[in-house]
Amino acid sequence: MTSFYIDSAERQVVEPLLGSGLVAGVTTNPTLLEAAGVRNEAIPDLVSWATDAGARAVFVQAWGGSADQLERRGRDLRALDDRVVVKLPVTPAGLHATARLAADGIPVLVTAVYSATQVLPTMAAGASMIAPYLGRMTDAGRDGFAEIAAMQRVIDASGSTLRVLVASLRTPADVLRLAEVGVRDFTLGPAVWEQLAADPLTDAAVAEFERAAQAGS
Repeated sequence: MTSFYIDSAERQVVEPLLGSGLVAGVTTNPTLLEAAGVRNEAIPDLVSWATDAGARAVFVQAWGGSADQLERRGRDLRALDDRVVVKLPVTPAGLHATARLAADGIPVLVTAVYSATQVLPTMAAGASMIAPYLGRMTDAGRDGFAEIAAMQRVIDASGSTLRVLVASLRTPADVLRLAEVGVRDFTLGPAVWEQLAADPLTDAAVAEFERAAQAGS
């Protein structure tokens, strides 16, 4: 099953999308929280708002320079609601904390992923999801599509339950191309989400249907 998430902490933008029933949840990171004016002490309120608005998952990133700090904050975040998925970076400390949390059944998304090889320690740590950054890979001169396709092949070949949640998607075509190689989870900025079902031919057809329906009233 394919799942879509909205990569934003802007409530006025995200709330109607959650209410549509088409979006599974919200992904955030410290940069998005800062842009939305959400301070760390307001994260519990953000989680409550998102789940009340219909989010089945809320991704919140732990912070800290050591595995102990990341683990402790990850546990605190998960304690807010059982729909919180803890985000941790694909660093030695982040992976160490991931293994500890995953051992206790806490779902972890390993984030800031830029190369296919990073899927291997992520699987070893027992993470639930991995988040490669497609657009940023491209900006760095890497073939992001090839890297993500390789991740998906490794996961499929190993029989792992790890899911690839692609971030930094910039066009609907990016989503389609990744779906063709088996990727099932995507987090999109609101603008890209709105483009996903948009087509001028669809708009023209719907307008004609509406005209005919009104004429027959």
